[in-house]
Amino acid sequence: MNRKRIQRLMREMGWVRVKKRKKRRTTQSQHLFPRYPNLVQDLAVVRPDQVWVADLTYIYLHNECVYLAVVMDVFTRSLRGWHLGRSLDEQLTWTALHQALAQRKPEIHHSDQGVQYATTRYVQSLESAKVQISMAAVGEATQNGYAERVIRTIKEEAVELSEYRDYHDAFQQIGRFIEEVYNRKRIHSALGYLTPSEFENQWQAQLSAMRVVMN
Repeated sequence: MNRKRIQRLMREMGWVRVKKRKKRRTTQSQHLFPRYPNLVQDLAVVRPDQVWVADLTYIYLHNECVYLAVVMDVFTRSLRGWHLGRSLDEQLTWTALHQALAQRKPEIHHSDQGVQYATTRYVQSLESAKVQISMAAVGEATQNGYAERVIRTIKEEAVELSEYRDYHDAFQQIGRFIEEVYNRKRIHSALGYLTPSEFENQWQAQLSAMRVVMN
């Protein structure tokens, strides 16, 4: 057991009152960059890389606060890209996007209207890849619900159960959780109790079989 788990258990049993850290605001939607309409509202997502969603959050370490950005494929729930940075700037989200685009390309990229997703560099990266840009309305977190949920999963199943020595340790442990546990070992009820990797492989195999039959 680490310190975080002991604190949580003691708090739940009423043995000690642990002072909560102040929440940090990560979404700054007051900016002059262009806004984009929500293209995914009521959209049926039926294939991999049809829609990617992106979000970011903060993580407290012993002596500093760091920030995690993720990019997830909605259909397979696979995390396509991620980055842990020390600064809440466009480099954080762009690095996660760049990692994702190096492997795949979505039809639509959806996020909130935070400045990190609206900067010229970020938008140009999407436009160069011929990706449609979609944004949730300001103050409507539910319109980016898939991204909100995966952030919550990472915090509950990795961050809150881990004791990070420093930024580099956090980077390694969170990366290991995303790439080895979340994508390859964690099952999802929405995927028929398969992992994102298994679900995507199964879908690709079924698609290949259908093509063989049609030919």
